[in-house]
Amino acid sequence: MTKADQKFVAQLKQKKYRNLHQAFVVEGWKSIADFIKGGFTPLKIYAIDSEKYGFSTEINMESVSSKQLKQISFLQHPKDALAIFKPKNEMQLPQKGLVLALDGLQDPGNLGAIIRTADWFGVQHIVCSKNTVDCYNPKVVQATMGALAHVRVLYTDLNQFLQQTPLPVFGTFLQGDNLFQTELPDQAVIVIGNEGNGIGKPISDLITHRITIPKAAGALAESLNASVATAVVLSAFCLKSYN
Repeated sequence: MTKADQKFVAQLKQKKYRNLHQAFVVEGWKSIADFIKGGFTPLKIYAIDSEKYGFSTEINMESVSSKQLKQISFLQHPKDALAIFKPKNEMQLPQKGLVLALDGLQDPGNLGAIIRTADWFGVQHIVCSKNTVDCYNPKVVQATMGALAHVRVLYTDLNQFLQQTPLPVFGTFLQGDNLFQTELPDQAVIVIGNEGNGIGKPISDLITHRITIPKAAGALAESLNASVATAVVLSAFCLKSYN
């Protein structure tokens, strides 16, 4: 592994270089395998023990020492391998099914947890406003635990998307119809707002159904974490399919 390799990997921690090079980092064999199975193209893999994994010989793989892997890893405790992947850019905006829409989420851990939650509940598409944190941010990728390989995350003008979607648009608010007493459709767009400010204008004006997660009497918490709220809402939407 050359110094140029180390510099290149280090640059991918920043969004501007991920966009410039059209590349992002995935760490750990399990997640790397998930991305390969998900149809992502690995540009290069650095692995401590590359020969024990049965990947195609066409994959550009380099054996490195634990010390070398630590030099390029973004983790405090590096795993067994680090891969550089090419993102998918050919995806179209969804017109059916359950779709998550994220309005200005900023925390990488929240986005990663939401992607993982979406995968759990079978939601295949997440549409993000352009000011939502980059899904290829290393902290987001790590938090998804490989789920990003299965969920399509798209960035667009969220206002325009919500104006044009044929689906009903549900949004989470502190004041709204009780989630558990609302008739929920099989197909819809579910909007989750910013961690501190919630769903802002003009997006809130496009919500056709305002819902809220009721809290216990006497509860003092002002709001739920965005990823926790997403899990509760998706479980309610998906409940009928479990019965």
